[in-house]
Amino acid sequence: MKNLFTKKANIVVSSLMAFISFLIPFENCSAFPVYAQQAYANPREATGRLVCANCHLAQKPVEIESPTSVLPDTVFEAVLKVPYADGLKQVQANGTKGGLNVGGIVILPEGFKLAPKDRLSSELKAKTKGVYVQPYSDEKPNILVVGPIAGDNHREITFPIQSPNPAQDKNTFFIKYPIYVGGNRGRGQVNPNGEKTNNTVYTSSSAGKVQSIEKDDKDRYTVTIKTDNNTVEEKIPAGLDVSVRKGDLVKVDQPLTYDPNVGGFGQNETEIVLQSAGRVTALIAFFFTVVISQTFFVLKKKQYEKVQAAEMNF
Repeated sequence: MKNLFTKKANIVVSSLMAFISFLIPFENCSAFPVYAQQAYANPREATGRLVCANCHLAQKPVEIESPTSVLPDTVFEAVLKVPYADGLKQVQANGTKGGLNVGGIVILPEGFKLAPKDRLSSELKAKTKGVYVQPYSDEKPNILVVGPIAGDNHREITFPIQSPNPAQDKNTFFIKYPIYVGGNRGRGQVNPNGEKTNNTVYTSSSAGKVQSIEKDDKDRYTVTIKTDNNTVEEKIPAGLDVSVRKGDLVKVDQPLTYDPNVGGFGQNETEIVLQSAGRVTALIAFFFTVVISQTFFVLKKKQYEKVQAAEMNF
């Protein structure tokens, strides 16, 4: 009965979040993972590409730091690094300049999950303070997402992770696993509904001559292009700088604005070994046995050499 109530409550909360998210104008969005969570059951495509790249079109590097091996049922940290130059400013939805936001995703092997708060050390709690890491979905607890958060203070995002115990979870094994990560800095270029944001280049839909460039009181531009048959008006949102002038000849898909984007998305991968404590103990015992055997072998050889020398002198 309790599980049924919890399941119904999760459905109600998810539906409410989806309804609220569609009430929010898309142009106010800045890399919210909720849109990917609603649109994709699995954020990693069959090609290995992460779906975050569908909205964040520019490519930028990311780095991941994690242990090479962990023991069962232990808590460890994976650090996602999203580097970018100091002082960068991005175009906000209202056309003003502001700091960059960052976000990240970590796709862990099945069985690995977000570490519970009562298992975190004081050091790990301090590193994750103010950063809300959440599972991608109830069906994918091994996928963790975070963001958007202020990039100036979070160019390194710490994910607290708990490893599985094969003794309790028969679907996990003591083998090497891959870990896939992705990270973005700055706003995207495409909204979830397919429309452009004001953080990308706007191009001409027709070939012709620029007849006029007008700017309204909200810093939005209207570029009028005279074609062979009629005139076309290109609407450019606030925050962009027009790159053409009155009288210029433009072609189809020719940029009308400069590229304002200073951010981008990147993905990377690493590997981690789920190590058995028994295997580690057996390996240490084997090495110890080999060292002892070699030591006795050397001592025996020295003893034999002394006997041979004594017989020769006799």
